[in-house]
Amino acid sequence: MIGEFRKFISRGNVMDLAVGIIIGAAFATLVKSFVDDILMPPIGMATGGVDFSEFYLNLGRGDFPSRAAAVEAGAPIVSYGLFINNVITFLITAFGVFLLVRAYSRMRDRDAVAAPEPTEKDCPFCRTRIHIAAVRCPACTSELAGAS
Repeated sequence: MIGEFRKFISRGNVMDLAVGIIIGAAFATLVKSFVDDILMPPIGMATGGVDFSEFYLNLGRGDFPSRAAAVEAGAPIVSYGLFINNVITFLITAFGVFLLVRAYSRMRDRDAVAAPEPTEKDCPFCRTRIHIAAVRCPACTSELAGAS
């Protein structure tokens, strides 16, 4: 069993997956910081100083001056402002991944070698493989139409 596990873990695609997860987590942290620290303040300023992360719906009793005060008091709340921030973060992350995949696909397609031109064809009479420029089939001696 240990040998099987060692074989599994040493396969290339497992390591690629691990690297992808680590890079993805770092990318998600970067995007989250971009949304919270760079994108949302100007949006809040444009909307009159509104901070989306402070939007919440109090399901309990009592009034609280801020979301943090409601959380500290243990009040049941729905933090829909944080949800809005997370949706924006998700959309930016998804767009970033889309751009990476698109760039990778273009690079892969550009580097792909075109299939070579065929050098043989089938004789329409006996189905023997013959040279593409042949005017007569060497197997059945039929003249091939359209040959130049």
